Amino acid sequence: MAVSLEIVSPEKLLLSRPVDMVVIPASEGDMGVLEGHTPMIVTLRGGTIDLYEGDRITERLFVDGGFAEVTPERCTVLANKAIPLAEVNKADAERRLAEAEAAYEAADKRDTAIEDAALDVVQSARAMVEAAG
Repeated sequence: MAVSLEIVSPEKLLLSRPVDMVVIPASEGDMGVLEGHTPMIVTLRGGTIDLYEGDRITERLFVDGGFAEVTPERCTVLANKAIPLAEVNKADAERRLAEAEAAYEAADKRDTAIEDAALDVVQSARAMVEAAG
């Protein structure tokens, strides 16, 4: 039994293939998707997507947030940005985190939408540093 997985960025279709299971970084926590999953749409936080064949991870990608649509047969990830985990550079991730933290400190805290957006970027950058480590 397999679930059809598609990972799409704004530029292109990044991946389309069947997997036994995919674990996505949903905003509420990591979420495993198997064939027959209840339909839902979830927001994604920055983190890794793990693709499984049997009981082993065959591929890992870092996503910088987005959405996922899950149906009983398919999981479609609409990622802001997706990078194979092997291509995530720790120095770049740390630089990105420093920039995100500076932008958060400079953000207008009276505007909760701006503050929340800046905090999302910080959390995504932290997840990238962790994934690179």
